[in-house]
Amino acid sequence: MKIAGLDIGTTGCKLTVFDENGNYLDKAYKEYPAIRKSEEHEIDADVIWQGVLSVMKEIGKNYPDIAGIGVTSFGETCVLADADGKPLHQAMLYTDPRGAKECKALVDGIGEKKLASMTGLKPHEMYSISKIMWIKKHKPEIYGKAEHIFLMEDYVVFSLTGKAQIDYSLAARTMAFDISALQWSREIFECAGIDMLLMSEPVSTGTSAGKIKPEIAELTGISSSAVIVSMSHDQVAASVGAGVFSSDIAVDGAGTVECITPMCDELPELELMYEGNFAVVPYVIPGKYLCYAFSYTGGALIQWCVDTLAKQEKKEAAREGISVNTLLEGAESDPTGMLVLPHFAGAATPYMDIGSKGAIVGLTVATEVPEIYRACMEGVVYEMLLNKEYLEDYGVEFYMMHATGGGAKSKVWMQMKADILNVPITELETVDAGTVGSAMMTGIVTGCFKDLKDAAEHMIKKKKVYTPRGEMHEKYLVIYKRYRKLYQSVRPLV
Repeated sequence: MKIAGLDIGTTGCKLTVFDENGNYLDKAYKEYPAIRKSEEHEIDADVIWQGVLSVMKEIGKNYPDIAGIGVTSFGETCVLADADGKPLHQAMLYTDPRGAKECKALVDGIGEKKLASMTGLKPHEMYSISKIMWIKKHKPEIYGKAEHIFLMEDYVVFSLTGKAQIDYSLAARTMAFDISALQWSREIFECAGIDMLLMSEPVSTGTSAGKIKPEIAELTGISSSAVIVSMSHDQVAASVGAGVFSSDIAVDGAGTVECITPMCDELPELELMYEGNFAVVPYVIPGKYLCYAFSYTGGALIQWCVDTLAKQEKKEAAREGISVNTLLEGAESDPTGMLVLPHFAGAATPYMDIGSKGAIVGLTVATEVPEIYRACMEGVVYEMLLNKEYLEDYGVEFYMMHATGGGAKSKVWMQMKADILNVPITELETVDAGTVGSAMMTGIVTGCFKDLKDAAEHMIKKKKVYTPRGEMHEKYLVIYKRYRKLYQSVRPLV
């Protein structure tokens, strides 16, 4: 028996397969493009679906006896579809600027704080409901044909099984889901003028949608008895896969987006979360919630630095037979003293200011690319320290972090994070915590594991703990005190 986790991201999808004891066996990945113009940020949902079929075919060739696949996806991005689940338009990404006026209309109709108290989100055009309103207003012919409104998790689950269901955590990313009642908010949909019946049925994280369609099984080579499980928003899956089942542990999600995800033992004070723009979503453990603190550009900023500035260093790294990231990181050193505001795609928490721009402060004619690279790494972590301090002011504290995502592979960055945040960081055996979390829940559904504790004992393996160094923390803190003033200083100029 095999179990698998399917992680649908903005740039590609990944299917990872494990045996019945949770041991990693194999994975397949398929990249696909997003389309970003100044006023439109879109992705072709059908291309995502073709990517899913591609990774399933690749895995199905060698592992046809998969008992179940858990599906997790990125959030907010939505698409209207016909009765058969065929997309009617290009899906609007979370960064798409359209929907700002519609969001304001929703706020005017219900009230900003009331919306936040129901949804766990401070109103913002990034969330799905505003984009759906925009489509109805500007493309009524598409809205008129729609029989379904999907986010990417339930779009893929429906395509695989014919069952339209969405888990609570991803439903919460629409800004139309009541996180206390765990159901769609009729009041919000009526104010938005959107038919609530077009939405998928909300279910708890880890709910089976039934068996894979026979034609999909035949096409991919995966057993027709395989069940498909609605997992969650990718950050929730990563929290499960990272073993965050206690409020003293948080996830350090070091992916394209940098995200800190602590768990709360009860629904936090939403008015305080509102002040800091922190999102709250239901967790896999009933009565528990996760809180999101994030920066739009974590690994994305590091990649920008490599692609834009490090062309010569790429060649040098190739000659030396090492990665360009290893070359640029170099040996451990003192703080650069430079300040990088990592708002290269706008500011996320605690500001939620999409108009903010990035900045690099402290350049001289002697500054070289490796120094800028390390300063970018520092800037991402300073932004997370700012978020950590806000969370602590609101009563959300944690004393250990479990690192996931591609950035967790960097020993230099992990030690830097431990030093700056002054929190021990545990490196896990696998950095693909989202697929691990999906497979863990799928293993419970298929009977491989008794419960979360059993699944975690089989599938979550700790590798190394990076401990904060007091002397380095004090050095970084000197720079951080200046960093706290950076946004307020730069924002009026851009």
